Amino acid sequence: MSRALKIAFIVRSTIYKIVGGDSQQVINTAKELGKIGVHVDIILSNEKVDYSKYDLLHLFNIIRPADHLYHIEKSNKPIVISTIYLDYSEFDTHGRSKLQKQILIVVGKDGAEYIKNNLRFVLRQDKLASFEYLRGHRRAIKRIVSQARLLLPNSESEYLRLQKDYGISQRYHVVPNGINGDIFKNIPNIERLENQVVSVGQIYGLKNQHRLIEASSGMDIKLVIIGKSPPNHISYHNFCRNIAGSNVTFYDFMPQENLLYHYAQAKVHALPSWFETTGLSSLEAGAMGCNLVVGSGGDTNDYFKEKASFCNADDVSSIRRALETELQNPCDNKFRELIFEKYTWEKAAEETHNAYKKALDLE
Repeated sequence: MSRALKIAFIVRSTIYKIVGGDSQQVINTAKELGKIGVHVDIILSNEKVDYSKYDLLHLFNIIRPADHLYHIEKSNKPIVISTIYLDYSEFDTHGRSKLQKQILIVVGKDGAEYIKNNLRFVLRQDKLASFEYLRGHRRAIKRIVSQARLLLPNSESEYLRLQKDYGISQRYHVVPNGINGDIFKNIPNIERLENQVVSVGQIYGLKNQHRLIEASSGMDIKLVIIGKSPPNHISYHNFCRNIAGSNVTFYDFMPQENLLYHYAQAKVHALPSWFETTGLSSLEAGAMGCNLVVGSGGDTNDYFKEKASFCNADDVSSIRRALETELQNPCDNKFRELIFEKYTWEKAAEETHNAYKKALDLE
């Protein structure tokens, strides 16, 4: 196939309204693929698609299978999936309110996701495109995986979790997440404050900002929290503000260009999440020379290894020890160099293009 590939990105309908890590992955990967001659259209899952225009459909977010069943049924096109396989189970059974915990423990991991997805449909926050999803969450995921020519996890660890949880054995091609090399190319020339900690991310229970606030209490640090809450988590945001002391400053969501100053001024970036497939803000902060505190849940070890202090999301003292360690450690640019070598959207696009060629037998 000598002509340029034409790819349809099929993404959640709220990708622009509720900005998360998958938003960054979708938008930046599409942009960088365009630079190497791959035509990409980003299509919301509830939009109609002229499938005949495309060589391949690229689906995102395996834990939202209702978004994709319709397109699998109708398209008759080769499919690849960026799995972005988040696992909320530990947070659901340990980090939520007592009543929520009891319900979600009873229904299990797949049942919990089934309830959450259907709740979005009932509240009209999303549209149910295929009634086949109502037959079960686990069944839907296994069906989508079985139809994919290739899975595109963000790490080896992510694929192994999916394989273990669903008993699948599917071809895959790891596509690491990244940063925008142009935006983070230069560190602003400002003073780095030795006692300043910044935390960038959506403000909701999974990201665990309230325990970060508790850990910082009594420490001689300034904590800057940047982000906004998803629509169903406003009460958590309010709770964080209510327990925060005078050492904590909150800012709303801001574009990456505006984050540069905050990253460059902070000694440490802390994201003690219950679970991350990557932790994009940690990569961005590392590119800006920050020391890092990250939660141990998920696939963070594949990216950060010895480059960060890991902490237990459920243990305030563990978070405090990690903060103390990274506040004492000197900042250096060794991880920054590795990030620009391995973890940019340009590199992600190259690997994504390689995956397309593999899926379409063009290699």
